[in-house]
Amino acid sequence: MSSIIEDGKKIIQESIGAVLPDAAVRRTLNGTGLCGRIVLVAIGKAAWQMAKAAYDELGGRVSAGIVITKYDHVKGPIGSLELVEAGHPVPDENSFAGARRALELVSGLGAGDTVLFLVSGGGSALFEAPLVPPEELQEITGQMLAKGMDIVSMNMIRKRLSAVKGGRFAQACAPARVVQIVLSDILGDPLDMIASGPAAPDTSTCVDALAAAERFGLELSADAEALLHTETPKQLDNVESFVNGSVRELCAAAAKAAEELGYEPVYLTDLLCCEARDAGSFLGSVAVSHARDGKNLAFIAGGETVVHLTGKGKGGRNQELALAAAEQISGHENIAVLSVGSDGTDGPTDAAGGIVTGKTRALLEAAGLDIQAVLKENDAYNALKAVDALVITGATGTNVNDVSVALVRAQV
Repeated sequence: MSSIIEDGKKIIQESIGAVLPDAAVRRTLNGTGLCGRIVLVAIGKAAWQMAKAAYDELGGRVSAGIVITKYDHVKGPIGSLELVEAGHPVPDENSFAGARRALELVSGLGAGDTVLFLVSGGGSALFEAPLVPPEELQEITGQMLAKGMDIVSMNMIRKRLSAVKGGRFAQACAPARVVQIVLSDILGDPLDMIASGPAAPDTSTCVDALAAAERFGLELSADAEALLHTETPKQLDNVESFVNGSVRELCAAAAKAAEELGYEPVYLTDLLCCEARDAGSFLGSVAVSHARDGKNLAFIAGGETVVHLTGKGKGGRNQELALAAAEQISGHENIAVLSVGSDGTDGPTDAAGGIVTGKTRALLEAAGLDIQAVLKENDAYNALKAVDALVITGATGTNVNDVSVALVRAQV
């Protein structure tokens, strides 16, 4: 019989494999009728994978293009496409240079031409043309991350400080038609929030953005605050959009994989959006409540939690979730909790997340580590690494939020 850890890792592998964008991109392209000159622009953590699938399908029909993705996410050349790796979660000079180049490629296109715009999560940082000095934008982004700002509120701010977000990239493409294929990493798949909506009419308002800035206590210059008073495009007539992946599909794939391993899947939510450590504590407590049910159970939750930085350690939201769960399930050897980011990178680390069991807390204590102290320092990465509880997948080529699973095995 496989171990509960092996089952968890198998669920991770199968669920991520099921939401790779290749087939979905090809299916979408077959029904879009692209015409004229085709310029391909791909942005986000899954940009290389999406661009490769599109280029393999279209071949020589693509006249020019650029792929802008996270560092270490390019897996090789793609025909004549320009490849740029850039900063995430804080934009850097490559983010700015890539956006400038994309704007150059789409300038001068006519009404009979097409911009094939491939969008995935992470695009907010990777694709940026700031309307404030770049250093100021980086500092504001750092503030938003440190304050645990939710992604929707962050993107309200980002749109108004950028020349390519909030529908402004689509405006720059006009009169060319924009065919947008989106891999969603935001709960509910709102097109104007994924990568801050470069080719989507903005549903948020200046009032919303200003309220978010005040609620989270952002410190803004006079110029930045003035931009929050500038409204974004509310209508775009040159865009056709297709969503071809979401966290709901990720959760469904995890449930299918768990069922094939002999677990009864229990679907909790695909809208998880609380503090990471609270989510871990909750999942752990759910598992403990059912530890003596006499069933193999898999409790599945998808979404995107947040972390409030209180220390200077290394980690990510999925690692914090797993570590918090380890405290709840301590002593229950028939329970494991795993949490991973579908893109394979959790926070500024090389780990996708973590997987813990009822033995993890004791192993940490034997190594001289206290879970609450580690969480206070936000150092989940080093703690989980010390007890071989990190999940390392490498860049996966997709990005549809996170999946967390609590496994319970029937006690013999």
